[in-house]
Amino acid sequence: MSGGFDSRVAFYYAPAEDDPLWAAAADWLGRDPASNAPRPQPELPDIAAITTDARHYAFHATLKPPMRLRAGVTWADVTRTARDIAAAIPAFDLPVLGVADLHGFLALRETTPSPDLQALADACIAGADHLREPPDAAELAKRRGKGLPAAQDANLVRWGYPYVFATWFFHMTLTRRLTLVEAALYRPAATAHFAAALAQPRRVTDLCLFTQAAPEAGFTLAERIPLRG
Repeated sequence: MSGGFDSRVAFYYAPAEDDPLWAAAADWLGRDPASNAPRPQPELPDIAAITTDARHYAFHATLKPPMRLRAGVTWADVTRTARDIAAAIPAFDLPVLGVADLHGFLALRETTPSPDLQALADACIAGADHLREPPDAAELAKRRGKGLPAAQDANLVRWGYPYVFATWFFHMTLTRRLTLVEAALYRPAATAHFAAALAQPRRVTDLCLFTQAAPEAGFTLAERIPLRG
């Protein structure tokens, strides 16, 4: 794999494939991002449409957001960088997660802050930045939308993404932005759907590399890079 407009790479956290949370999320979103196979979703009104974007990006928490690779960057460069980052980060316990409202979206959020998660995200942002092709003017304009606070705009220009370091926050997206009526249905449904999986403890033991082969393609799991210990 090499750099180019039609391929993107992201550094994600995702649960292990034998973790019940992986299966619960694949069913909720309607796609398994390891096999890229469709999965039957819960019988809820319009769930396929409500989960379209989340299904496209795959179930994950962003560590280094999707990026086009600089010209000349190879897949070996990506995996070498990921191994260097992972070798400096010990495995750690993930805080208990819960279904939360995030600016109108539903997402899984940690119930207590995690300095370990923050350290992993910070290391990925800084440590993998040499791989990234900077966004062009059109991409910057799209990200800015109706305007960003000064700190987030500065992050966008420097790092290609507004939510890094002090503005980063852990979230695993489950839906698009919902109306109040939709939220009244979907939040309790998601809470029930994920309850058994979220009741189990889990550790963050690896860094996941996800790839997108073409602009309309869904992101798929390409490789897991073990953390230290």
